[in-house]
Amino acid sequence: MNPDEYARMHALEDWYWWFVARRNASARMIRDFAPPERPLRILDAGCGTGGMLDLYRTWPDAKAVGVDMSSDALGFSSGRGHARLVGGNLTLLPFRSGSFDVVTALDVIEHVPDDGKALAEISRVLRPGGILVATVPAYQFLWGPHDVALHHQRRYDSGQFCALINAGGLRVERHTHLLAALFPFAAVMRLLGRKKKGSESSATLPRVPPSVNRALIAFQGLELEVARRAPLPFGLTIMVVARKPVPARAPLASVEEGMPALATI
Repeated sequence: MNPDEYARMHALEDWYWWFVARRNASARMIRDFAPPERPLRILDAGCGTGGMLDLYRTWPDAKAVGVDMSSDALGFSSGRGHARLVGGNLTLLPFRSGSFDVVTALDVIEHVPDDGKALAEISRVLRPGGILVATVPAYQFLWGPHDVALHHQRRYDSGQFCALINAGGLRVERHTHLLAALFPFAAVMRLLGRKKKGSESSATLPRVPPSVNRALIAFQGLELEVARRAPLPFGLTIMVVARKPVPARAPLASVEEGMPALATI
């Protein structure tokens, strides 16, 4: 990602509606699907400038670690007071297998050239029964300057992304699009922006008045409540919750199966 985009993200992610809505949706899905053991051991894979780590710090039942390959991102996260930070690549995570109950990968996997290997690594560091909460940008036909500025490798459709997750060793439990109501307007703006020539590539995060920003956060909260019950069929973002399967218990040995029940006294 362009270094200027990290600075921009850092300036916006605490309050700008798009970041707030994504953070709220991810938190809700973790609470809906996370395994019951506490404290939750969370890895924020591609932690960026630390917005999700700020949220996890407010959870008394969670311990979070952030990993990112960008020194710029880690510097911004460190500046927020986070110490549990590791430099690393999603295709070679520097953690033991089964280390985490939850992994979040929010708009990260589309940056990785080998996305299948990244998902296999995420599966490796999850413990059996643990979950991945991931978001990626939807629809390759929306590719444009926004994606170039953020160094995306690709955009996805829902079926493609779910198949990739399953191939990585996880099982999809919930998938939905987000930002559905805004999709027609945003799609038109993205397509028109792609046709402009001579303009520098930059992320599409248009400024809005504070009242509109608050309204968009509230509206996305309502949309999330719908998405928790039934998948939204289209939108700018795809969100998936996937679980690492728990191995089946081995059947009893034949000698144990033949043993009589213990007598009661």
